Amino acid sequence: MNNIGIVIVSHSALVAEGTAIMAFQIAGDSVPIAWCGGNIEGGLGSNADEIFNAINRAWSDKGVAIFVDLGSTEMNSQIAIDNLEQDKQKKVLIMNAPLVEGVIVASAKASGGESLKALKKAVEELTHSG
Repeated sequence: MNNIGIVIVSHSALVAEGTAIMAFQIAGDSVPIAWCGGNIEGGLGSNADEIFNAINRAWSDKGVAIFVDLGSTEMNSQIAIDNLEQDKQKKVLIMNAPLVEGVIVASAKASGGESLKALKKAVEELTHSG
């Protein structure tokens, strides 16, 4: 089955990895999941090159959903997307959703074959559900 890929980007490598472990427990091998976190020195931060690599590890022709935690992870994720081939750029979306909850909902929906557009709508409802 060809499902949407998920990329988890956090300022903390441990938060990204822990969230990925939860996602794997929900989706198993049915959803390609990649993560990255922290800066090059191992501290808090994010790195556009690592995000670019994570997108490629989670790549699916159905698209890739990126989940971020704070401002610069979103900025660096956009830089990574901009560095992709143009045909791939159109299939990668940054989700406006809480990191952990969004990834968990996305993992379940992606494992069921949800489209990227429908997944985006579902996870963004988490932000508006108060």
